[in-house]
Amino acid sequence: MADDQKMEKGRVCVTGGTGFVASWLIMKLLQHGYSVNATVRSHPSGSKKDPSFLTSLPGAQDRLQIFPADLNDPGSFGPAIEGCVGLFHVAHPMDAGDEETATNKSVGALLGILQACVDSKTIKKVVYTSSAVTVAMKDRGGDEAQLDEGSWSEVNFMRNMTAFGVSYCISKTMTEKAALEFATNHGLDLATVIPPWIHGPFICPNMPFSVKKMLGLIIGNEPSVNYARTSAIVHVDDIAEAHIYLFEHREANGRYICSAVEATDRELVELVSSRYPEFKLVNPKILSDPADNSRFSSKKLLETGFTFKHGLEEMFDDAIRCCKNKGLL
Repeated sequence: MADDQKMEKGRVCVTGGTGFVASWLIMKLLQHGYSVNATVRSHPSGSKKDPSFLTSLPGAQDRLQIFPADLNDPGSFGPAIEGCVGLFHVAHPMDAGDEETATNKSVGALLGILQACVDSKTIKKVVYTSSAVTVAMKDRGGDEAQLDEGSWSEVNFMRNMTAFGVSYCISKTMTEKAALEFATNHGLDLATVIPPWIHGPFICPNMPFSVKKMLGLIIGNEPSVNYARTSAIVHVDDIAEAHIYLFEHREANGRYICSAVEATDRELVELVSSRYPEFKLVNPKILSDPADNSRFSSKKLLETGFTFKHGLEEMFDDAIRCCKNKGLL
């Protein structure tokens, strides 16, 4: 590790610390020389998720502190934010139920957390983890070939959808809008990172939903392989680095799409089949060409000087190796 990476860069807070992206981000922040306050959700019983896989990370003994916090109680994040120079808000309710409940919980927690940042007088910047569902879920009429930061998902369009996870998509969209509005009204320096499907290795104990979805061709839980689909994908390491990059570049603010590569189901089947012939996959010839020609543009992020370091082959190689090492594949 370079000497400048070992230097103390201040203390930052990461919410939802045991999650897929947050845990990898914590690891990278420690590698970059930051001290980290990580929040871990408490359960009604008083127990909390086991953070031992975080506390055993290199540098964690001296520079990582774990704080209990719950999105139902925004004030519980205050102790973790106190004294920090930055906040990475990654946590989002995944089990909040219907649209109204999920949105109220997520937006309420966000506003309370951002107010704590303003009150702290020490937070210099906030980076919020959004999602591609805040960009693409709308009636595009086949005319919009490229999706950029000016594109927003339409709530009424999502309400008419029957797909699983609509309440999550709506709550995520409303939460990102609330974050940007709060930042404007309170003079808070804030950037949002908008990732598509996140793929690659993981340090959390269980296989993340996003990785499970991308490995559906192998583990058999991917019904959408029968659809004509193009997937936008990014390596988890690139997502974590993008968070840190935008935090360190003070002039960077607003929305940033972070999509490294796009591939059709057919291309994914051909890739995995060629690299892992031991897995029995569908015949790529039965898959249709994608009906949706839209593309996620990462132009704004790339123009800041950020570069993606991981391609599609590495995403799958790293994910499959990680799952095998953990006995999950």
